[in-house]
Amino acid sequence: MNFDTLIVTETADRMTVVLNRPDKRNAIDQSMVDELHAVCDRLERNPLPMLLTGGTDGTFAAGADIGQLRDRTSGDALRAINSGLFERIRSLPMPTVAAIDGPALGGGAELSYACDIRVCSTRSFFGQPEARLGILAGAGATWRLPALVGESLAKELLFTGRRLPAEEALRAGLVSAVVDPEELLPHVGRLLDDIAKAAPMALRLTKLAVNAGDAAHPHVELAAQALLFDSEEKRDRMTKFLNRS
Repeated sequence: MNFDTLIVTETADRMTVVLNRPDKRNAIDQSMVDELHAVCDRLERNPLPMLLTGGTDGTFAAGADIGQLRDRTSGDALRAINSGLFERIRSLPMPTVAAIDGPALGGGAELSYACDIRVCSTRSFFGQPEARLGILAGAGATWRLPALVGESLAKELLFTGRRLPAEEALRAGLVSAVVDPEELLPHVGRLLDDIAKAAPMALRLTKLAVNAGDAAHPHVELAAQALLFDSEEKRDRMTKFLNRS
């Protein structure tokens, strides 16, 4: 998959997507949105776990491209250009992991919130400066961030634009680990190795059940578990477990 704003590699058990607009600090423009939609299309047709990163040069994503954002109208807002993409990422069939090195700001932070798991480096920080620019964080932060860190902290960050450093993000539950920059991709690689050990259909149905929300529980879990209980892979894996020497 050849792109202008992304570097994409695919192996048997994962897809790695690197944001690649270094001259713009990986700001999310329309081209990147279009190319991330193409990645989603591929992963919907050929489900794999995804690693999303800006690499390890100290920048994840500085936000939406302000030059394009300034000229967008109310009609553009209702088209959900970024939020529609991030919801599509959130709904991908298999787990997604964001490896964050450096700033994740505005739309860049919201892109990371759409992933299932976030791991960041010690020099990372998160921020929602949109209100200072005369808009709101309209690509998921007003509802995903409260779910991730709690309503009070989320409101503080959204109202003030304060930057949330890595260690505080860890304490708040926004990220699952904070590691040195040189350890970021190896750490996430090991995490994806562990994910790859699970049965693919079990992963897909687990993600569906978690994403369904409180109103659907426990019904989604019951239906998903019923499907898995009748699967050959479940029987084979449990038989191997029972036959261990």
